[in-house]
Amino acid sequence: MLLRICLTLLACATLAFVSSVPTYAQVRNFSPVTDAVLQNPDPGDWLSWRRTLDGWGYSPLDEIDTDNVGDLRLVWSWGLEAGVSQTTPVVHDGVMYVANPGNVVQALDARNGDFIWEFRYEMDERRRAGAQMRSLAIYEDLVILNTVDAHVVGLDARTGDVRWDTPAAPPGQEGYGFSSGPVIADGVIVAGLRGCERFREDTCYIIGVDGQSGQVLWRTSTVARPGERGGDTWGDLPLLMRAGSDAWIPGSYDPVSGLVFYGTSQAKPWSRDARGTDGDALYSNSTLALDPATGEMRWYFQHIPGDSHDMDETFERILIDYDGKQSVFSMGKLGILWELDRVTGAFSNAVDLGYQNIVDVDTRTGVVTHREDMISDVGEELYFCPSTGGFKSLRAMAYHPDTTALYVPLNLNCETAAFLPVEQRLGGGGTGGVRGRQNHFHPDAPDQLGEFQALDIRTGETLWKQRRRAPYNTAALTTAGGLVFIGDWERYVFAYDARNGAQLWQSRLSTMANGYPITYAVDGTQYIAFGAGSPLGGSSWTSLLPADLIPEMKNPRTGNAIFVYALPD
Repeated sequence: MLLRICLTLLACATLAFVSSVPTYAQVRNFSPVTDAVLQNPDPGDWLSWRRTLDGWGYSPLDEIDTDNVGDLRLVWSWGLEAGVSQTTPVVHDGVMYVANPGNVVQALDARNGDFIWEFRYEMDERRRAGAQMRSLAIYEDLVILNTVDAHVVGLDARTGDVRWDTPAAPPGQEGYGFSSGPVIADGVIVAGLRGCERFREDTCYIIGVDGQSGQVLWRTSTVARPGERGGDTWGDLPLLMRAGSDAWIPGSYDPVSGLVFYGTSQAKPWSRDARGTDGDALYSNSTLALDPATGEMRWYFQHIPGDSHDMDETFERILIDYDGKQSVFSMGKLGILWELDRVTGAFSNAVDLGYQNIVDVDTRTGVVTHREDMISDVGEELYFCPSTGGFKSLRAMAYHPDTTALYVPLNLNCETAAFLPVEQRLGGGGTGGVRGRQNHFHPDAPDQLGEFQALDIRTGETLWKQRRRAPYNTAALTTAGGLVFIGDWERYVFAYDARNGAQLWQSRLSTMANGYPITYAVDGTQYIAFGAGSPLGGSSWTSLLPADLIPEMKNPRTGNAIFVYALPD
């Protein structure tokens, strides 16, 4: 499970044959981002994927509040590279660092969008449009870029020059990559690989990289290997046929327990029948707690054992202390809110939102059982809710400490489909695909796809909800101004009152809202930034499902950009 590697010349980070565009300018007055700074960032900065290492997606800024949010105005925008875009900018010392499609990184003046520098990862130009990166990280004086071909690149935050470039996948293993940035845990860059759906001679990994030298410190397999703990949960399948368990969303880090928390995806192929085993398939669809110094797996909890419908549990992990508890919250595609003890991994609670028809959950024990009529043979048609796109997916929840509520973007949809077989050979595998796919509105929400709801973390009660015909299409963002921000597929972005869900503001972008909105402050002014991406951005679901169910809604097929709002002077 845990593969230790020698720090040989081959394993050490080297300067890659990667080049940036010549430096145009330089970031001035840059202050290093230490571990202490990451753990307690300046209120005006947005330093990690969800701002803080606990994954809250919350900002203590309150200049923009429930009384004045209606006055927000667009103050600047910046066009991004064409291609797949679900970006999350990071902001430090008044500079915004943006991951563009194509593994392009740009530094901009966060006050007005003025260009400072650009780095373009060297790659086949034909692949650039499909090379998305959801987030970056910043550590000391480096901007950390994960690449589509599984490199971790340390860029000088002042100039964009390459300090080091480290191949993250094992030597000789092609096809792995990243689609999200890392989390920084006490100087270790921790990141999960994707591209694990094919049958390979090895498995998928979460890796640890030294934040200063770029040396790979450890690799931890996210698939239980034959002869190791949990290896029998794949039945008699050889290692070659054990696929999936990607960890393609950034993890969270708790400096008190010293643990990093990652979620993993479904085992591949999707269908049990196509996989060739009805076992639990560890460590798919699990929460993993890792020691960032060594990669040791301290504990795991499998949410959906032996899943057969692509119901990933790989999304954000939110760390919350309340009522004497130290909890980690998560929600996967099924719309079940999980709460675990983050020190021990013990089950604490599960709240099923009541929309799915695939499993039953014992809320006393956390044991999940598949409903008998939901496990099909290859080629057998099923009607299931949610679709393979999920109710809750890439669009991250956010937490608000004043309301002790999680704000959850959902898209209510069902699917009729038959899962297909796969070829059992090296290089085969994949998802297995589907035949006869038909998308449906959920019976509880006819003609409406989007739902945004506030969930009380103590009771699991839904405090309020908003529904829209268009899907919600961004993560949620909460602020100390009593607000929660979100965007949708129909190009709108919204501000709601965090306490009662009242809509207080909206604006419309050039194409659909996408990615992960942020807020930051420079020179005493608070800004709200939204990403926009074309209908092809993010996943096939992004264009497929709306095209089927809401054909009257059209979006431009180009127009990736960042839009930044502030109050009038």
